[in-house]
Amino acid sequence: MSGRDLFCQPRRVRHGAALTLVFASVLVAGAATGSFGETAARTPSAEPAAPAGHGDAVTEAAARAMADGKSPMEAAERAVSRSGDRWSAVYSQGEYQEFQEALDGQYTGVGLSARRERDGRIEVTHVQPGSPAAVAGIRGGDRLRSVDGEDVDGRPVTEVVSLLRGDTDGASAGTRVRLGLERGTHTWSEVLRRARLSTDSVTVRRLAGGATLIKIAAFTKGSGDLVRNAVDHAPEGAGIVLDLRGNSGGLVTEAVTAASAFLDGGLVATYDVNGDQRALHAEPGGDTTRPLVALVDGGTMSAAELLTGALQDRGRAVVVGTRTFGKGSIQMPSRLPDGSVAELTVGHYRTPSGHKVDGRGITPDLEAGDEVLERAETVLSGLGDAP
Repeated sequence: MSGRDLFCQPRRVRHGAALTLVFASVLVAGAATGSFGETAARTPSAEPAAPAGHGDAVTEAAARAMADGKSPMEAAERAVSRSGDRWSAVYSQGEYQEFQEALDGQYTGVGLSARRERDGRIEVTHVQPGSPAAVAGIRGGDRLRSVDGEDVDGRPVTEVVSLLRGDTDGASAGTRVRLGLERGTHTWSEVLRRARLSTDSVTVRRLAGGATLIKIAAFTKGSGDLVRNAVDHAPEGAGIVLDLRGNSGGLVTEAVTAASAFLDGGLVATYDVNGDQRALHAEPGGDTTRPLVALVDGGTMSAAELLTGALQDRGRAVVVGTRTFGKGSIQMPSRLPDGSVAELTVGHYRTPSGHKVDGRGITPDLEAGDEVLERAETVLSGLGDAP
């Protein structure tokens, strides 16, 4: 498992008395996000949506609580628990604001990505350029031993990320965090100041065979245009590998913009909101001739599945990897009287051919595991040679 200290503010999803930490990002198979205007497709679910009208019951319960001098948020939590909508969520005003900021491509942290090795050690996998960690000279391959004196060996990456961000203390930009580090036989500590950083949602690099690899970590604000720019500047005639592995979603509008880079208009997906059928269309003018392979895995969710389904159904890309997660339900946010927000399932989306993603996922055209990138380059070679 791997993760970075962005998008990883624990979002408290309350079902009755239960408190579950859900992380919205590339970090874990947690809350896959997406936005259809004011509608959001968020938490993974293989179960049917709750009965129509349960949203009214939640908002009415909150309004009654407010009138009685009680907590609207707690009343909404109880109503959500009774509704049977397992994946609905209730957020405080602050939690929801932080989540929206994350979707805007901003986060508070030190700029580290990390993973837990088989022996339980936490290894730094990436350091964001210009971040506090980069300025301190921390680099990929370093071992993270502790955060503010707490040993991190054996801990889930999610907990380590939470410590880095200072979530439990409500830490903000400018607060200090002490890291214990190791590089080879050298051990040392660094005191860093957390900062407001921008996410690296899209990264681009050339592969040895000449193809361009575009990795989309999450669909944050502006990521769709970054994909289009990468396609526009790729070498003429060279293939593209679109890496959606571990992409747990994001803004659906950005996924549609990304689809527009490869399609000349047309249907991207259909979806319903309380029975009202709607459609999403790509903009015309995309590159429809360049060889394209999309990489997916079990961490490919929500908006990333929407993009995958569009490219596969319309014959634009060969999909390589393993079956995607299967997150196709849609949640709509409702503001409660105290400023908190309830998100309730209102519908599902389907691919252009009518394939239902929720609970099923998308089956790749070519199954591949560890050798997925090599298989993708082989496929690109074949597509390039095709008449």
